[in-house]
Amino acid sequence: MSPKQDGAAAQAPAPAGDPAARAAWLRAELERHNYRYYVLDEPSIPDADYDALYRELQAIEAEHPDLLTPDSPTRRVGGQPLSAFATVRHTVPMLSIRTETDTESTGAEAFDARVRRELGLGEGDAPVEYMAELKFDGLALSLRYEDGLLARAATRGDGSNGEDVTANVRTIKSIPMRLKGDAPPVLEVRGEAYMRRDDFDRLNARQREAGEKIFVNPRNTAAGAIRQLDPGITAQRPLRFFAYGLGETAGWDIPPTHSGMLDALEAFGLPVNKDRRVVRGAAGLVAFHREIGERREALPFDIDGVVYKVNRLDLQRRLGFVSREPRWAVAHKYPAQERTTTVLGIDVQVGRTGAITPVARLAPVFVGGAMVSNVTLHNQDEIERLGVLIGDTVIVRRAGDVIPEVVAVVAEQRPPGLDPAAGPLPEPYRRFVMPDKCPVCQSHVVREEGEAVARCTGGLTCKAQRKESTRHFAARRAMDIEGLGERHIDNLIEFERIASVADLYRLKLEDFLDVKRLADERDGVVPETVAQGKIATKWAENILEGIAASKERPLARFLFALGARHVGESTAKTLADWLGRLAWVRRAPLPLLRVLPDVGEVVAESIYEFFKEPRNETVIDELLRYGVVPVEAGRPLPALADKLALPVLLAALGVPKLTALRAEQLAQDLDSLDQFADASPEWLAERKLPADALASLQEFLERPGTRAQLRELSALRAELLAELPAPGEAAQSPLAGKTFVLTGSLPTLSRDEAKDMLEAAGAKVSGSVSKKTDFVVAGAEAGSKLEKALSLGVTVLDEAAMLAMLPGAANAAEPKGEQS
Repeated sequence: MSPKQDGAAAQAPAPAGDPAARAAWLRAELERHNYRYYVLDEPSIPDADYDALYRELQAIEAEHPDLLTPDSPTRRVGGQPLSAFATVRHTVPMLSIRTETDTESTGAEAFDARVRRELGLGEGDAPVEYMAELKFDGLALSLRYEDGLLARAATRGDGSNGEDVTANVRTIKSIPMRLKGDAPPVLEVRGEAYMRRDDFDRLNARQREAGEKIFVNPRNTAAGAIRQLDPGITAQRPLRFFAYGLGETAGWDIPPTHSGMLDALEAFGLPVNKDRRVVRGAAGLVAFHREIGERREALPFDIDGVVYKVNRLDLQRRLGFVSREPRWAVAHKYPAQERTTTVLGIDVQVGRTGAITPVARLAPVFVGGAMVSNVTLHNQDEIERLGVLIGDTVIVRRAGDVIPEVVAVVAEQRPPGLDPAAGPLPEPYRRFVMPDKCPVCQSHVVREEGEAVARCTGGLTCKAQRKESTRHFAARRAMDIEGLGERHIDNLIEFERIASVADLYRLKLEDFLDVKRLADERDGVVPETVAQGKIATKWAENILEGIAASKERPLARFLFALGARHVGESTAKTLADWLGRLAWVRRAPLPLLRVLPDVGEVVAESIYEFFKEPRNETVIDELLRYGVVPVEAGRPLPALADKLALPVLLAALGVPKLTALRAEQLAQDLDSLDQFADASPEWLAERKLPADALASLQEFLERPGTRAQLRELSALRAELLAELPAPGEAAQSPLAGKTFVLTGSLPTLSRDEAKDMLEAAGAKVSGSVSKKTDFVVAGAEAGSKLEKALSLGVTVLDEAAMLAMLPGAANAAEPKGEQS
């Protein structure tokens, strides 16, 4: 029986009246659920149900101590703190393997060449068979099982002697207390304790909430947890384990290959990583290294390379060891993801929303496959949390294409006695102080209450914000102004041709040519055409055509392009879909914004304040005056009717004590919000509401401007209700709620165009294929997403079939999909 089958098999519950049988059943059931959750990653019951079974077993064992067994799940956690770890001598040394520092394919080829040379193989001999595995970034452990029961766990130590960490390892739920099947008398398993990234993030989130120390990375956290003298602390760290080798064994016929040995360990119920593969020759090693490198960031845990091992154990013995390292194995690394460097200074950058972001200037260091010299420090709170000083040695992390970050200060590198919080600092150390004036426009810098980010108050007058807001406005997913690149935007602003995004639409050919001339003079450049007495104009004409073409973009794109804080593509689409017209979005008051789906309080306030700001209103009016015409649905979404119900809007007013239930009660006595705006204290007193709710309502209505705002909301509500489609008038799109995934190159449409069409029809476009995917639209050179769709039986469409499904298509009833 395979481990997966064994993990899924459940026995009939034992009767509660037989404590011994019931305890045995509970032990088996809890271990079965542990195996499914921590090894197979396939949870079978809710946490609450697991906890109930666990508490029942605890109660039985407390009442019948003789039923407590060494492999009981209740023995995983607890034990008295130790004064020190006992020393364990490894009968079979825990040796390290050689590291191949050449991170390219030549590193794998060199290892294969060495193995073939040591084995005396010539060019005509068959390729060597290897076992290729992941190199986990954790702490090496040795688990000793005697007659199937976990007897001892030890760290690697110096390879010959380690530390006894049995009590701590018992807390790791992916490690079985008792092996499955016919276990040998002695089985010593070698492997790695590690921590998943999501578990690490949750652990740090709990640490932040408790005001405790933040951990640097999963590897150090896992190693530190194993070496805690108090097993209770280890139990609070979400550790896991992968087996990858053997130590001492007795009474067991070891399979003849390394891959067979790992399969056998898996059959015993030990967790063995699935990303392992038997490959042949250097080509197989190179392909595995490349594939894992491409998938590295998608793995749920950290690795720092892959490991190659000659698969046949007889060949391993023949190859032997050199300098306590096996000749038959090597670790093939990837580019380093963490390095140390020095903070040379901390500057600030101004973002398009005015955010003042501190950026550390570093001594350049090659990390994660790229040279890093600048790293964002996010905000003042993050600098204080890290304790960064200018002059510090810091650990920089860059995983794959992820933005590099400072993860910790190496405080040991500071001079003895340096106190970052007190007194003057010795050179070259300095503290960072957030500037009180914007470095670009000298406007005052403020930090709003409850916010971590400081902001420039210059708004549209700040040149830095103008550049970023214009780049955002012209970006591909916004107004998509073709040809208007960053260099042109910078020059147009520097030479004062545009003061806001609206000015783009009044530019003429002469403006671009004049700016180009000024930029060339600034840079000391004489274009070849100018030297020949000619002036090139085609490039400027193309940009002007791109600006003209951008005047008609979907409303959602226009709203996204405006760059209001917190308004991403999804929120912009919500506003456009639900309200239907720009005029209604601009007039939407806070209560209406609050009731829209996926628009919380912070986002609602940001949208409301953006459209209430006079300077923003001026820019939008100018855009419309210059001929920008957002493509609108023209009518609200039918589902808006439910959001406009009086009880819903009353509850969204933000009146303290006016709960949804009390809002429902109050709405029964109202015909409109106008009536509520005109409510007198006497009328309110007649409502059957609690005294605290009535007092809160009276205070709310007496605030300056409240009654006028209620009348505005009432007028907009009436207007929207009048424009809603009559019941049955607007049939829902057949694609509404369907999930699509796009892959490959489509014949006539770009990926963005196809996405816009599908979303306009009410579909959702996802970036990954799952069982919940309804359709995959595949074009030329479709890759792994298509393969996954076929394996899951998801309907695959070509571009023509997708277009046929869209509302209004002539042959929408017969999509030419391929059901697999």
